[in-house]
Amino acid sequence: MGVSRRNWLTGIGLTLAAGQTGHGTAASRLADSDTLAERAARAESPLWKSWKYSLNTSTIRGQKLPLEQQVEIAAQAGYGGIEPWIGDIEDYVKRGKSLADMQKRCADLNLAVVSAIGFAPWIANDDAVRAKGLEQAKRDMDLVRQMGGTRIAAPPAGETENANLDLFAAAQRYHALCDVGQQIGVTPQVEVWGFSKALSRLGETVFVAVESGHPRACILPDVYHIYKGGSDFAGLKLLSGSAVQVMHINDYPGQPPRAEINDSHRVYPGDGVAPLGQIFQDLQTAGFAGWLSLELFNPEYWKQDALEVAKTGLAKSQAAVAAAFATG
Repeated sequence: MGVSRRNWLTGIGLTLAAGQTGHGTAASRLADSDTLAERAARAESPLWKSWKYSLNTSTIRGQKLPLEQQVEIAAQAGYGGIEPWIGDIEDYVKRGKSLADMQKRCADLNLAVVSAIGFAPWIANDDAVRAKGLEQAKRDMDLVRQMGGTRIAAPPAGETENANLDLFAAAQRYHALCDVGQQIGVTPQVEVWGFSKALSRLGETVFVAVESGHPRACILPDVYHIYKGGSDFAGLKLLSGSAVQVMHINDYPGQPPRAEINDSHRVYPGDGVAPLGQIFQDLQTAGFAGWLSLELFNPEYWKQDALEVAKTGLAKSQAAVAAAFATG
């Protein structure tokens, strides 16, 4: 029998996510954050200090800059990675530019293409739409590969109004998407989308990744989307480091309320009310060792100088992480 949001299996066993969604790893690396032994181990080897920072180009999207300028700004601001949007990569190619040249430019700037943002409807219920969605995803992934990237976001585009999505079917579709990605060399990360009626919750998204049974399966969480969808952030500590390779970071204000808040209300980390300290601590408990990618859509930031916005975002992101692990 299919599983829908209204027929939800409450005991899905999220602790299995570590073994199921890792890249062949056997250990879950789950931890009891309340034990003295674990606290001591984290103090001796603070994983958070190895976390890397990326700029999701939505943060400066309103400035309408071409891809080459986005790359330069990310590097000048001090980020180690960039997360571009597929539309901007397509525009770059349409202007007669070479993605091989862009890959080289990123390498010269020591800038990793950590992921990319695309909206192929891989999860669609309609067979014809889904088939076209997989072809679109294949093209998108190939663009990412040519640019030197190895991951792409896989949100539930095409089923955002479906409150009764069969999660077992979604898991099968995600497996098919991962197969396409494996052929190309780009990993799709099934993404939590808090505003959607499908995969709005962290548990649903993990369910799809786990039940896909694919060795490359992983999820793409987002501070804002987890809040918007109504999940508790405590679920993050039940995941393994290999299950989350990129985490979208941001913050949100106390007002408007959850039901009315939207992407435009996202603010710099530390400027809102999100429990970032606990979020970062739980990520370390889970063994997260990947990229924190700043993803904002704030129209007030879009009115400002793009480089200054990028610099401010990085500084506030690093400060928020440091504050989470400050002692004394």
